[in-house]
Amino acid sequence: MNYQKTELERGYTNRILNIDLDCGAITIPELDPQVRDYFVGGRSLALYLLHLSITPATKATDAANPLILANGPLGGIPQFPGTAKAMAVSLSPLTGVPGVSNFGGYFGAFLKYAGFDALKVTGRAASDTMIVINGFTGEITLMAAPTDDESFDLESHIAEQFTAAGYQKRNIAFMSTGTGAAHTRYGCINSHYYDVTKPTATGRGIFRTKQAGRTGIGSVMSDKRISAIVVLAEYPHGDNPYGAADWEKVRRAGARLHKVVKEVDPTQLQMNRKGSVGLITFMSKDEYQSLPVHNYQGGSDPRAHQICGKHYAEHLFEHRGMDGCFPGCNLQCNKGGWVTLVSGSHQGQKVWVDGPEYETAAGFGSNLGIWSPEFIMEANWHCDNYGIDTITTATIMAFIMECFQRGYLTTADSEGVELVWGNQEAALTFIHQVARGKTELARLAGQGMIELERWVALTHERRSGVDAAQELKLFAMQTKGLPFSFYRTHRSLSMQGSYAAASDIGAHHAAAWLIKADLLGAFPTFQDKAKALMTYPRVRLGNDNLGVCKLPWVDVFNPESANHADTDVYINPASQEIYSDFYNGMLGTDLNWEQIFEQTDRDINLQRVMNVMRFGAATGSEDWIPERAIGPTEDPLYETEAEFNDGEVAKILARSVEESMRLPTAEKRSILMAHRKRELRKLVDVYYHERGWNEGGIPKVETLQRLQLWDYLGSETQQRLSALL
Repeated sequence: MNYQKTELERGYTNRILNIDLDCGAITIPELDPQVRDYFVGGRSLALYLLHLSITPATKATDAANPLILANGPLGGIPQFPGTAKAMAVSLSPLTGVPGVSNFGGYFGAFLKYAGFDALKVTGRAASDTMIVINGFTGEITLMAAPTDDESFDLESHIAEQFTAAGYQKRNIAFMSTGTGAAHTRYGCINSHYYDVTKPTATGRGIFRTKQAGRTGIGSVMSDKRISAIVVLAEYPHGDNPYGAADWEKVRRAGARLHKVVKEVDPTQLQMNRKGSVGLITFMSKDEYQSLPVHNYQGGSDPRAHQICGKHYAEHLFEHRGMDGCFPGCNLQCNKGGWVTLVSGSHQGQKVWVDGPEYETAAGFGSNLGIWSPEFIMEANWHCDNYGIDTITTATIMAFIMECFQRGYLTTADSEGVELVWGNQEAALTFIHQVARGKTELARLAGQGMIELERWVALTHERRSGVDAAQELKLFAMQTKGLPFSFYRTHRSLSMQGSYAAASDIGAHHAAAWLIKADLLGAFPTFQDKAKALMTYPRVRLGNDNLGVCKLPWVDVFNPESANHADTDVYINPASQEIYSDFYNGMLGTDLNWEQIFEQTDRDINLQRVMNVMRFGAATGSEDWIPERAIGPTEDPLYETEAEFNDGEVAKILARSVEESMRLPTAEKRSILMAHRKRELRKLVDVYYHERGWNEGGIPKVETLQRLQLWDYLGSETQQRLSALL
């Protein structure tokens, strides 16, 4: 199909690209201005397109379930740091509710440059297919994909194919997945882009990847038999290339944030040297106990320094070249390096690894009891190559290792692979097995935590006659079917509330990453914690709507924020004001940052409505977390942090610490766990109230009407909601 590109208008193309794989139909509807201005972009717009495309009966595996990739109005503008972000949205194969994952790289920007605010793909192709969107020629093509089942082989063939056709690598961006997405429910999508600056053995330039990893959207892509989505594009040119309402205001805002990042990051977190893996050291501090160790049984370990950001920065990361995942971002936190593989079909090959980021390092490192940075990088590479989410893979492996620890599984169940803490060889073997569905245990692990937990319970009962289902639930770390990201939340009630209720996709930190600020004392009262569950998701998910990265805001503390005594300084208000100037300069509005991000309540409520369509009256019961995330699940775990826990019990009982210490451990643990559960329940209830939802977590009609969201909902959705209230 041929099309004509239009000029960008205030960061928008005002068009959607729809592709129906069932019949090969390609359409380009205009984006309704009313919809555009209400659902600002990115995550918000994609959720609305998802809502329009499904019914309450639609399942993730249905051909009608769309794969949606969407950018935002501030995305792809290199004059401002961190504008690489775009969103992948679909019903999740893991949870059955909307799956949302942001990703970096050039794809979102190139999709905009090629002429589209979003791409929506429905149906299922008859054979492996590659979608090509050519912004140079104005053509959209469906063609046979190269016969590769691993992402990096596919990367090489796509680069060869399009460079042979005369295109420069820097003008090619594409999304891909691999065989692991076909064998699991937690496939990820790789976002490939060409970094012209990174040194290699033969010169400079290498394809790099970022991931849309969470919620299994890569498995949806694989199920549709899409091997790759390629965009060919170039940067817009001219005096006002992105159609800003006030281009000079945008440029000034970008220069201000560039200055903050340049001056502050080297003296704070040093993201330009350590990347996000630098967070390992903070989370592992004795006073925080928030780095998951051995499936969240522990929260700190003296070996953490072996996998911390300082070690990677000094020994493994390649600092030459530029490490931004999009031009113009001087945070430069997209670290990576070279490692020689010791397992799999590529054994002995020296490969480039993008990462690890904090989540992958904690997941394959401390949570599996493995303290080898080289192992972590190799596990990272294999997961990316196979197209599976590192977070989900590592959380499921930790659950299996604890099942081995407690005797619920044996090597007879794993066909000889001894999945115990610290066993690097077995861990790598299992990753390969999961990605290709090689054994029964690997296939069940590929179905996700809930199915795996059931299988382990049945397997153990058949062998021993003992029903272990309730014990397994204590440490099967998932919410709504989504395995946990890597924060041990015993000392952060705010983060417990985030995992339980504020993150509607399941146990992920993107919506409300409150743990660091909470540990630093940002939310000293219960009311402060409840407020944070409202305000931080507005900003964090609002960034997903706009197409901007959270890290230049959240990980670079603007010193001027300390002067804002009238608000939460941890939300970095001085930098938020810079973002509001960027927003107003692009869109021609006059809003402060609070008003800009209050708009996120619209899509937060839309996502909750779609969760209600899946869970019905049971919606509220899904807003909970495993006991392991709340506190010690057995007496020995209480005793490993006895000093802190005894202090907490003393406060609960209004007694001295000495008196609480004399109580039996089982009694103290029971008191502590009961108290923490009450506090979490209270926090979730307050969150519901503040959101304008009923006691079961269902949005009230008057709330949806106040937000003007009600009229955007389909009649069947309106009827089902009304019947539940």
